[in-house]
Amino acid sequence: MNESILNPKLTRRRFLQATGAAGALGAVGVGGQLTTIEKVHAQPEAAAAGQTVITKSFCHQCPARCGIDVYTTNGRIHAIYGTLDNPLSNGKLCPKGHYGVYLTYDADRIKGPMKRTNPKKGRNEDPKFVPISWDEALDIVAGRLNALREKGESHRFAVLTGRGWGYTDVGLLKEFGQLYGTPNYNLGHSSMCSDASETVKHIMDGHHAYSAYDYSNSNYVLVFGAGLLEAFRPYNANMQNWGKMRTKSPKTKVTVVDVHLNTTGSAADRLLLVKPGRDGALALAMAHVILTEGLWDKNFVGDFVDGVNRFKTGASIPLTVSQEDVDAWRQARAEAAAKKEAAAKKAAEAREKALAELDKLKKALKGAKGDEKAALEKKLAEAQKKFDEGEAKAKKIAEQRALLEKDKKTEMAPVVGQPLFNEKWTVGLIEWWNVELKDRTPEWAAEVSGVAAKDIITVAREFATTKPAVALFERGASAHTNGVYNGMAIHALNALTGNMFAKGGLRGYQMKTAWAKLPIKVEDYQDDYAKNGPWKKFPRIDMAKTKKWPLVKNMMQEIAINHLKGEPYKLDTAIIYMTGAIFSGPDCTKWEEAWREVFVIDTSPYPGETNKFADLILPDHTYLERLQIADTYPYEGYPISMIRTPAIKPLFDTKVFGDMIIELGKRIKGPTADYYNKVGNTENIIKWMCEGFKDKPGDNGVVDFETFKQKGVWYRKPYAYLQKDGVFYEWDGKGYNKVLTEAEVKEKVMPTPTGKFELKVTELEHHADYVQEKLGIPPERAPFPQWIEPKHGGDGDLHFVSPKLAGQAEGRSSNLPHVAAMIQPVQGGKREVFLEIHPEAAAKRGIKDGDIVRMKNKIGEIRVRARVTHTTRPDTVVLPMIHGHWAQGRWAEAKDRLPSGSTNEITENLSEPLSGLACYHSGLVSVERA
Repeated sequence: MNESILNPKLTRRRFLQATGAAGALGAVGVGGQLTTIEKVHAQPEAAAAGQTVITKSFCHQCPARCGIDVYTTNGRIHAIYGTLDNPLSNGKLCPKGHYGVYLTYDADRIKGPMKRTNPKKGRNEDPKFVPISWDEALDIVAGRLNALREKGESHRFAVLTGRGWGYTDVGLLKEFGQLYGTPNYNLGHSSMCSDASETVKHIMDGHHAYSAYDYSNSNYVLVFGAGLLEAFRPYNANMQNWGKMRTKSPKTKVTVVDVHLNTTGSAADRLLLVKPGRDGALALAMAHVILTEGLWDKNFVGDFVDGVNRFKTGASIPLTVSQEDVDAWRQARAEAAAKKEAAAKKAAEAREKALAELDKLKKALKGAKGDEKAALEKKLAEAQKKFDEGEAKAKKIAEQRALLEKDKKTEMAPVVGQPLFNEKWTVGLIEWWNVELKDRTPEWAAEVSGVAAKDIITVAREFATTKPAVALFERGASAHTNGVYNGMAIHALNALTGNMFAKGGLRGYQMKTAWAKLPIKVEDYQDDYAKNGPWKKFPRIDMAKTKKWPLVKNMMQEIAINHLKGEPYKLDTAIIYMTGAIFSGPDCTKWEEAWREVFVIDTSPYPGETNKFADLILPDHTYLERLQIADTYPYEGYPISMIRTPAIKPLFDTKVFGDMIIELGKRIKGPTADYYNKVGNTENIIKWMCEGFKDKPGDNGVVDFETFKQKGVWYRKPYAYLQKDGVFYEWDGKGYNKVLTEAEVKEKVMPTPTGKFELKVTELEHHADYVQEKLGIPPERAPFPQWIEPKHGGDGDLHFVSPKLAGQAEGRSSNLPHVAAMIQPVQGGKREVFLEIHPEAAAKRGIKDGDIVRMKNKIGEIRVRARVTHTTRPDTVVLPMIHGHWAQGRWAEAKDRLPSGSTNEITENLSEPLSGLACYHSGLVSVERA
């Protein structure tokens, strides 16, 4: 075995570990050749008496956390299937679910803790790692942290995190930060994921979370820029629900709004190709149609006090009732009464005439015979029918007159000065119309978006009249500088049509699990430094929640830039967990500069760009070797939690991340060590937390830690709340029988400042000056969903979009050969991913299908193979973000594979100012033959 980052100098013990557990690794080809999976993961045959064991766990390939059954024989994993009695997986898995076997036995796995011996850092620098013990590794980290604390510089320590699973990993970091003393205890990746969608939900309906959708009961699904059948959470459940949606009666109709043809668009009923960043214009025009045509849900939204629709294109609407409105209301009712009275009189006259005709015919019939009698009988039948119809009409008129008389006694006339529109569960509709919607016609949106006006009108009518329905969006619509306002316009459609918290609509948000609290309090172990040390004066390194970024949750893409500038300070030490901004962050080469100056501790069990710059590698277990818990999100709203039970013992000298943090805490001077000695390890934490199941057992009989391990899942159905016809109900154990008051809706269902769905957003009113500074929106307009032009990063004449693919596993699949063999199904990409370019754009540049082209802008340049196709817009090129690694293992690093670098080497670091979301889809590039 050559000495390298993948295989450092090995002790005899580690050599035996590697060869005994991972099989015949020496047979693996190097240099990026795609040798067979069988050779790579060759294993000894099972003994004749081998016993197969099934272990309950949950998947690691996306946020969904599907329950899985892991099959092992003689301690070797050989299969993974969806757990049959798990309500999320239902015995099924998406293609990514089977990666676990390959990831566990990845030939390039890190075998144990390693220390850098080459002080120089760079892509082409050999770190010259040497293996060390866990004690030595943790002592090095603790020594640095204790030294920072002694100097009053503990704020210069940070933990950067990607996919957190729960309290036993990322969830431990808050307490660590409180005890040690740093604001940077958990700098999450959400700003490079999907924070815009969470921000939109938070400011409009009160939930900073992902929505739970009731797809299987929906009759219309409207998808804006979310790869429902590629990468939208929860992918496995989405595919299962797709089968239900498309086979039930009536079949769920699906409209997709995107910039290119993806799997979802190809399977949908309609695909609208929109200009990048202009989804919000479509949604605003749809809202305009819904209102002007009177299609809004009056039970949820409300109505004009006199029932007259005043939504007319270009016309503003008064907010309050005028004397003219009162006079018009009275006049309308007087005219209606007069019409009914006249109709009643006319009906009475017709009745008398019809009775006379019947009497005449009956008398004539008495003496008639033969043909004359037959003719009279026919006339009599016709007259009787006409009389009966008149009687029915007269009866209906009488009923209407009675209602009008009742109205006179019970219905109050509008009062001058009262609201003209009586809103029920929304706030600010008329003001929104006046400042924005009145002018947002389908014709206007067609010019802005490139989608025909007739299609916008058709979709608006379908969406409003086909109930239940749901509108959803993700990064395709929101990863732009106008992303939150785009998302607000889209989310508003759910409210206008009464599909919020409704069966078949946006069902709600995932409820919390009944975990018990730990029997140990952090406050009891905080020393004076932790409570009042100098670190308290410093903001987070990413400047989240400061005047610079007041509304964001995280700003990971700002960390490298801020560090390099020393604003607000320089980092000293950083632990990296399940994230790799050095490859996946916008303008990612900035991270290479930053990590040259920081003591970097990488925890990945696999090689990668981060550990190429690491000073220490403290490898985590792979997920099938871990004991770990996690709450599921998002699904159908009711609480679900999973447990990972190790399917095998750790193959190498690795340690689960949560236990790394605990062991590090035991080495921090002062009461922090006492706290973590009390905690012990993550298994203790899980057992403590499972005590909560005794009072709230799962529907499947889970009552404690042992039954949790046996079942693999705890859940309690159904979702607690339901909105129907404008009334909110709560589940009482037998049905949705308890009607909620407005105060209870605000507390439990829509916890906005107003307790309503805010079309006029209170949070943006409070930050109107900031919105004006960042987006140029006047303060009086800031609170409303509206159209603003997106600003595009980079430069060039083509929009550049980098979507996710169904085979991606959040950065963990690039080094798996069988993933590369199926990675881009729509375009046929196998070992490579292709750049989708429209024939018109290709012809202008002399590009033919299969040509290697150069994509470049002011940020950087990469090479890629072109696929000339009609599946994208003429002004937009599409390149999925997966390949282009230069340090992730032998297959990921194949020298002859394209693209030549990460898509983020040509993605400018722009952020949506309200949510902080990185604007991955707002780039511009030029493309030319290489």
